[in-house]
Amino acid sequence: MTIKSMKVWQLPTFGLANLEMAQRSVPRPGPNEVLVKVAAVSLNYRDKLVVNGELLPELPPMPFVPVSDMTGEVVELGSQTSRFKVGDRVMGNFWTQWLEGEPPRAMLKHGLSLGGPLPGMLAEYVVFSEEVAVATPSSLSDEEASTLPVAALTAWFALVEAGKLRQGQTVLVQGTGGVSLFGLQFAQALGARVIVTSRSEDKLARAKALGAWAGINTTSVPAWAQTAVELTDGDGVDQVFELMGGDNLRQSVEALAGSGHILQIGFMNDTEIRMPAIPLQLRRATLKGVSVGHRRAFEDMNQAINLHGIKPVIDKVFSFTEAPAAFKHLEQGPFCKVVIKVGDSS
Repeated sequence: MTIKSMKVWQLPTFGLANLEMAQRSVPRPGPNEVLVKVAAVSLNYRDKLVVNGELLPELPPMPFVPVSDMTGEVVELGSQTSRFKVGDRVMGNFWTQWLEGEPPRAMLKHGLSLGGPLPGMLAEYVVFSEEVAVATPSSLSDEEASTLPVAALTAWFALVEAGKLRQGQTVLVQGTGGVSLFGLQFAQALGARVIVTSRSEDKLARAKALGAWAGINTTSVPAWAQTAVELTDGDGVDQVFELMGGDNLRQSVEALAGSGHILQIGFMNDTEIRMPAIPLQLRRATLKGVSVGHRRAFEDMNQAINLHGIKPVIDKVFSFTEAPAAFKHLEQGPFCKVVIKVGDSS
């Protein structure tokens, strides 16, 4: 490496208004690390919470570089690395020490995750352990691949690892953000049918164009659970992506088929969740929290993306200098993913 300095976006203190561009030295990889030239990053709702100081229980070292998702190219190897070579395209696994099986206990305190409390990806170069790196799907551009580490893996882990999705089942996803639309694409590819809920007729039409089986406008049909049951001839749905929180969970339970799964993923309306106990018991249902996933599932997902030709949906791409504008666009409720192009992307 001959380049010695790089640009980063950092927070001297929490708050989007404090996000600033700065110059730093390019980090050097340790014995088991790789140095990656970042090509693109994408934004998640989590990144907004971190930037505004609303998520992490403890203050990370400041100034702090935010954002969890990235893809880029390996440009330098540590002396003891073996999993990758210079020139490989890679992404970072969000939970850095969760490789397979049960997660480490440190996850209970938001530990070990890229983009908070560990340093984030909104920089021209990043360094992390080779165990954190995951090969980028060959079928995707850099902008497309940058959307995968959090939203896509969360959807995949919910459907496949937690929900044990089977062909012919019905999945209901709430809203048209990244997790929900990846859930739509994955479920459809795996032979399931998908119901999408949204307050926007335009977004429902776009979801149907992506392959949604049905859509429910929750503005005109606030009792959406009843409609979901009617759409399935009284059976209910097999999986619900619960992204709202609060009292919305009541309807998620009411929409379920027997032995169904509620995958609790988000809390857009309320960090508390409330539901009646008896309907959950009568349905013999499962309520399971989902927080992204492990590296093995990430690699399985990438194989499925290549196999099925799945293309992530990108709402808008911003330049590196437009990072604050990208965060503001995220707050407007984009249709799937917001991407920031950092380097020369494929």
